[in-house]
Amino acid sequence: MSYQILARKWRPKRFREIIGQIFVVRALVNALNQKHLHHAYLFTGPSGVGKTTLGRLLAKCLNCEKEISANPCNVCDNCKEINSGRFLDLFEVDAASRTKVEDIRELLDSVQYTPTKGRFKVYLIDEVHMLSGHSFNALLKTLEEPPNHVKFILATTDYRKLPITVLSRCLQFHLIRLLPEQMTVHCQKILQKENIEFEKSALDLLVRAANGNVRDALSLLDQSITYGNGKIFTKDVKNMLGIIESNPLFDILEALAWKQGNVLLQQINTLAQKGIDFSNALVELLALLHQIAIIQVVPDVHVEHNHKRLRQLANLLHCEDVQLFYQIALLGQRDLPFSPNSQIGFEMTLLRMLAFYPESSKHLRKSKHNDPKDYLNYQKKQNQPPNLEEKREITTEEILSPSEGGRTKILNNQ
Repeated sequence: MSYQILARKWRPKRFREIIGQIFVVRALVNALNQKHLHHAYLFTGPSGVGKTTLGRLLAKCLNCEKEISANPCNVCDNCKEINSGRFLDLFEVDAASRTKVEDIRELLDSVQYTPTKGRFKVYLIDEVHMLSGHSFNALLKTLEEPPNHVKFILATTDYRKLPITVLSRCLQFHLIRLLPEQMTVHCQKILQKENIEFEKSALDLLVRAANGNVRDALSLLDQSITYGNGKIFTKDVKNMLGIIESNPLFDILEALAWKQGNVLLQQINTLAQKGIDFSNALVELLALLHQIAIIQVVPDVHVEHNHKRLRQLANLLHCEDVQLFYQIALLGQRDLPFSPNSQIGFEMTLLRMLAFYPESSKHLRKSKHNDPKDYLNYQKKQNQPPNLEEKREITTEEILSPSEGGRTKILNNQ
């Protein structure tokens, strides 16, 4: 039997298997159970969150031989054919490749005919925002008043490109990106059912790389299983994704804090010798700056990895410096594709951080605090709340004294 990729093998077949879309699922389930069926549905949201899956599932609920229900049987011929993509009355159209008005008119010519096998003819139009203006105009009338045996399901990643006349004719549902915790649990369940050995930290890296996209997460799982010869380990995933260890980036940030340009360039050359992807390095640097900024605002926040060095950097860098570095890194990420090569782009980003380092930070590196450890101890003392008891009380005689010396003493003690 040929291998089936995880994204297809574990595509949800019931509403209860949909993850992360609680409000959309609840609305659809209630509508199906109450038989309150709309003639046109519009699913919007980023790619890989379940728009097409929900469309197919809705078509199956409408055409299950048992009844119209939110719980299709998955054993009748109609359900099996929809699951396998062979159902005659489910027309899936890729609007990105069929943008011409002639394609839409050809599709609409079949609307008038009754279903061949099912209860409804369902037209699932994916990436509907890619249709031309003339195609939308041809679709409007049928979309507003379709025959009773026809249902339209539209899916798009950019609903802002749809004409308002189309939006007003559809029941719209917006799907959101999944949280990392939801995706991690989902991947764990799949790997346990597949009897594949894995490390939790490796899954965390894959989920972060997927960025809320379930399809991408499962594709990365497939890739990591192949790369790790049937097992998923953190070391293999880091190599596969080109993720670098955080220690060199900590060294880079410390060199920035102390304006050690020679150390900075040495660290970059070390990364280059290891064959590191500098675009990934810049992403990791942004993530570290983000964590440092959080620690500076909420010192008691829980940090899972390298918490000691993160907190040291949070004490070493000023809040303003962290914000400046983050903004420069963002601009460097934008400009990286235009650099002669990625190493030069990465170097220029860090050199720009040095060049625009605020003058207000230089007084913190005076000669008596040239050593980073001395400075950290110094800053801890500076961050201590003032001891108000040390202030000398101003006597009544000084307050009432008309002399210039009395006023000077009062001002000095305020």
